[in-house]
Amino acid sequence: MLHAVQPGDGGVARVVTDLVRAQLAAGLRVAVACPPDTELAAAVRAEGADTYAWRAGRDPGPGTVRETRELGRLIRTARPALVHAHSAKAGLCARLALRGRVPTVYQPHAWSFEAIEGTTAALARRWERWAARWTARIVCVSEAERRTGETAGVVAPWSVIHNGVDAERFAPAEDEAPDGPAGPLVVCVGRLCRQKGQDVLLAAWPAVLAAVPDARLVLVGDGPDGERLRAAAGPSVRFVGAVTDTAPWYREADLVVLPSRWEGMALAPLEAMASGRPVVVGDVDGARESLPPGHEELCLVPPGDPAALAAALGRLLGEPGLRRSLGREAREHVLSRFDVRRTGAAVAELYRELAGVRCTEHREPIAQ
Repeated sequence: MLHAVQPGDGGVARVVTDLVRAQLAAGLRVAVACPPDTELAAAVRAEGADTYAWRAGRDPGPGTVRETRELGRLIRTARPALVHAHSAKAGLCARLALRGRVPTVYQPHAWSFEAIEGTTAALARRWERWAARWTARIVCVSEAERRTGETAGVVAPWSVIHNGVDAERFAPAEDEAPDGPAGPLVVCVGRLCRQKGQDVLLAAWPAVLAAVPDARLVLVGDGPDGERLRAAAGPSVRFVGAVTDTAPWYREADLVVLPSRWEGMALAPLEAMASGRPVVVGDVDGARESLPPGHEELCLVPPGDPAALAAALGRLLGEPGLRRSLGREAREHVLSRFDVRRTGAAVAELYRELAGVRCTEHREPIAQ
């Protein structure tokens, strides 16, 4: 098995790391081609996977030809039975390099044409329609992401496999205290970029403070918009940069927010809910599928709407009892539907179907 991955950080890196861990435990030989010196490269190497340094940037450009040739060389070296390409850049290079000669799974992790406009978006949609002929299966992380692809004219065999999280790693603290005197804490975990909508959150924050004057906001992550966002933030907003472990920040939070403009199914809200925290999220692909039934009215906001975001945050910050109730329901929902083991098993079954890849049978221990 070879995973071709770009980017090597953020939610994609966490998804791939979880898959690699499960596949190694199931007896597969797993290799990962990704940018060196990244979060992903270090994580999968620590898990015991073969790693190949694929020096690829995030965006297409003049270097794409070189990147495609380099990935083709790495694939010939690894000689995999199946290639799983993650996100648009890897999907572009892997399918150009292979052209269907090896079964190729493509997982967009949100469609690239949603991030751009005009002629560039039209070209991206045209490419996705064309490249489907070299794709044994497109894996979407939500039914909404699949529908977005179909609406764009992508005709291919589809599988919908929801993202999953390690519910034990993100478990709430056993001795959680009630709200303290410092004021409620809102946490946003995500790359500092237009997709994740932190600019919308900062535009909404003055209205949140008008309703809840002692509220505090922490932004966890780094990215290309970091400098601009820091310049726009007030004294009640703290930037902590990228962290190796987000779980402590979810446990510190009273409320988690991710006002994305587009997604496939964002991982951070699932991690927050596994931690027993209510979330407020942009109503984009995967958001409705990830929330517990009945949470939509309180927890979904139109993307790019600071007023609606401020209203949702203000209401939940003003009702601690409601927040705790929503958090308990969120935790149970993740345990029942979004456990990472369920995701790994579904992907393993897909590999068996496409390439006859056999895994050692894995059974959960029987409760005594």
